[in-house]
Amino acid sequence: MQNTKIEWSHNTFNPWWGCTKVSPACDNCYAERRARRHTRTKADLWGKDAERYQSSDEYWKQPHKWNARAERTGIREQVFCGSMCDVMERRPDLDDPRKRLFKLIEDTPHLDWLLLTKRPQEYDKLLPCDWLANPRPNVWLLTTCEHQDYIWRIHTLLKVPAVVHGVSIEPMLSPITLPKEFLKLGSSAWVIVGGESGNLKSLRPTPVEWFRDIRTQCNQAHMSSLV
Repeated sequence: MQNTKIEWSHNTFNPWWGCTKVSPACDNCYAERRARRHTRTKADLWGKDAERYQSSDEYWKQPHKWNARAERTGIREQVFCGSMCDVMERRPDLDDPRKRLFKLIEDTPHLDWLLLTKRPQEYDKLLPCDWLANPRPNVWLLTTCEHQDYIWRIHTLLKVPAVVHGVSIEPMLSPITLPKEFLKLGSSAWVIVGGESGNLKSLRPTPVEWFRDIRTQCNQAHMSSLV
């Protein structure tokens, strides 16, 4: 069923490739390392002024196949959207593919779309107005919080209505105390925790005690956590 090695998702979807680094979690970006090899483009896809590689029309057809399968089996499938980009990156050249993405999400109601961003302050500016008024039942909103210094992202995320709010603590770069208002969401909240990956000499290790602390916080709040 899966078209991805990511344990917490059935499928991944990237409307485009490329991004701009905004915080320490980006320092050893796996997507940047993979981008040129996967897209076979000579262009630099990372940076404020770099171009973004747009995915093909054939690629955009895949979620419709996943949706048909989920409808047939009765098993909802989760789609991690934005493993090689940030869908909330504000750039004029991304406005059209982002609108196309939102239409695709609306047309695939049997898929749960997990939108992940390091820019949660853009959710209330870039999401469709009707989603903000009435949260889409198949859209989960997530943000990355790799360090306690970026706990503000979770507070910002919670200002935007969603059926599920989630936090990706990957790579985990400090002990993190999740906000009380987030923990109160219980089963309507999701936490993903992981260390830095890859064969890099500069890999930053994560003490196992940090992982255990997050798991304890989630268990006590009856939340879902994946470590």
